[in-house]
Amino acid sequence: MITNIISSLNLISHPEGGWYRETWRAAETIPAAGLPERFAGERSFATSIYFLLTSDTFSALHRIKSDEQWHFYSGSGLTIHVIHPDGQYEQLRLGADLESGESYQTVVPHSCWFGATVDVPDSYALVGCTVAPGFDFADFELADRALLLREFPPHEELITRLTRTA
Repeated sequence: MITNIISSLNLISHPEGGWYRETWRAAETIPAAGLPERFAGERSFATSIYFLLTSDTFSALHRIKSDEQWHFYSGSGLTIHVIHPDGQYEQLRLGADLESGESYQTVVPHSCWFGATVDVPDSYALVGCTVAPGFDFADFELADRALLLREFPPHEELITRLTRTA
């Protein structure tokens, strides 16, 4: 099933883990002068991707300079683990089980560290992510475990579990 989804949607490996494919990039752009200072140049109005994650991997902690809206499509629910700039930890649950607190959509605010895990063993989650202003790899920062542990020591277990570099 998972290999069928990867093949059918033409997904490729993502640096944070999982598989993805950009499905849309707005043709129009916002000039650098119209964006907050955290952006180094113009950006598309918005972008969107498919993102597939399996229970035997994880989306490593990373942050981007834009807000990112997640949309649930199929599979099991997943948890997006968010560390806000002030150190507050938040779990955002995405999925179809509304009675257990999952939601079909959620938003990760810009500049937060976040990663994701699939909630059900031997399963997957197929989601979409919409980023505004549009995603650019220049705005993507994969977490360095040692630096994050120094900045957020109360979250040692999460940081150790959701990073790939020591």
